[in-house]
Amino acid sequence: MMDVMKKRQKYPSRRKNHISSQKKDLLGSVIFDMDGVIVDNMKYHKKAWEMFLKKYAPDIDVEEFSEHFGKVNKDLLKIVFQREISDEEESRFGEEKEALYRELYAEDIAPTCGLVDFLQELKEKSVKTAVASAAPKVNVDFVFEKTGLRPYFDVTIDANDVTRGKPDPEIYLKTAKKLNCPPEACLVFEDSMPGVQAGRNAGMRVIGVATSHPADKLKETEFVIKDFTEINFETIRDYLIVTG
Repeated sequence: MMDVMKKRQKYPSRRKNHISSQKKDLLGSVIFDMDGVIVDNMKYHKKAWEMFLKKYAPDIDVEEFSEHFGKVNKDLLKIVFQREISDEEESRFGEEKEALYRELYAEDIAPTCGLVDFLQELKEKSVKTAVASAAPKVNVDFVFEKTGLRPYFDVTIDANDVTRGKPDPEIYLKTAKKLNCPPEACLVFEDSMPGVQAGRNAGMRVIGVATSHPADKLKETEFVIKDFTEINFETIRDYLIVTG
């Protein structure tokens, strides 16, 4: 049994009775957040926000501000400027901050430890996978181009595809629909509190990834890992088999 940072909760029994004998087991899908999950990049986002805050809102503490990471940029910019943000401002200020992030991270970018092996195993088991990120499309493309991870994912959703940020479940419900998989058969990997809440609000099970926050802050998850070296298909199998 692999060492996890939080004991896995027991999964309800799926023993069939004579009434449900004609039903078949459904193999679910795995959905990954991007920032802090498929890439361990949050310290670079944090540094970029620190630079941005120093310019526009020096009274805001970046440590406290980081508790909101996982939300879409429009919601984060509302916190920075303490007012509603127009679409033009969202685009202009958002790209200013994201350009800082990409410049800081470009030389160091790499998949999270153990991720590629895990994704390969999921493909071998015919498990569909997706990225559901609150990041703008330019950042998703940046990560895929620099890491070569794009072929591992069947579906990609980014900030352009949603109108409501996490913890609203919209992003995960849309991803499940594109995967043609019922929400209750989806397993989510998340590193942020708003992301964990979004997954649970969508009716999905969530595994925490403790890259951005301590494990004890990722409450309401099935269990928490530090990276993907601690997990394989057998670890998550019971979370993916749903009787339909």
